[in-house]
Amino acid sequence: MANCTLVPGWQQDGAARHYTADNLYEYLDGAAEGYLLYGFKQLQGVTCAAGENSVVIDASEMADAEDAYGLFLSNRDPRAPLEKIGMNGQVTSQRSAFAKGNFYVELTATPDNDHTPALRAFTAALEQRITGRATPPDEIAWFVPEKLAAIRLIPESVLGLAELRRGYVAEYDSGKAFVVTETSGDAAHMVLEKLRQHFPQARPVQIADEAIIAQDKYLGWICFFRHGKFVAGYANAPDESTARTKATELLARLP
Repeated sequence: MANCTLVPGWQQDGAARHYTADNLYEYLDGAAEGYLLYGFKQLQGVTCAAGENSVVIDASEMADAEDAYGLFLSNRDPRAPLEKIGMNGQVTSQRSAFAKGNFYVELTATPDNDHTPALRAFTAALEQRITGRATPPDEIAWFVPEKLAAIRLIPESVLGLAELRRGYVAEYDSGKAFVVTETSGDAAHMVLEKLRQHFPQARPVQIADEAIIAQDKYLGWICFFRHGKFVAGYANAPDESTARTKATELLARLP
């Protein structure tokens, strides 16, 4: 996939790279676990050079498009805006990254100066070579966009709770909205039952199919509700009213 001749004037520097889940740690060291959590399958990479400038290109194939986008969200620069590159992307003076189809692609340029033109040229060429999903997962649209700081796909233990195995978390200035998708309504009901046991002080509230609300030392005011096969809600709210209101707003956006 990665080819230095995609941009005129650049040549390959050194051998191409290929890593699988078995040896990714040899390349990424402490960061490998974060990739494996998102269904990492293999990485193909190359280093391109033009004079004293170099661009390291790494294309990681993930289990599916959701995992590729999840890895992008976990690695995105919160200070930089998102761009319409594949499902989403970013380009800064020394780094570019995007997700498209089952791939997460990252480019890093050196030395320390503005490499934006080269990064944009490589990014555009690579984006064209990748097939597959080019729009964000549908789940992103479930969250209220006003005052949204960031969204992440959490591959395990959403909100640090083992009962919530995998789902999306959206961060706001007044707390966090979350959605976990289970296999069925019965499975979601069992998750909510486990949450009742985890938070024995919780009490029922009238939201969706069933819901509970509690105050926790670490999660603040938190409201969990079940809507069909979804377990969702709002955490780290400053008060009970906010938790219930924000949970209700989220419910209105779920399919």
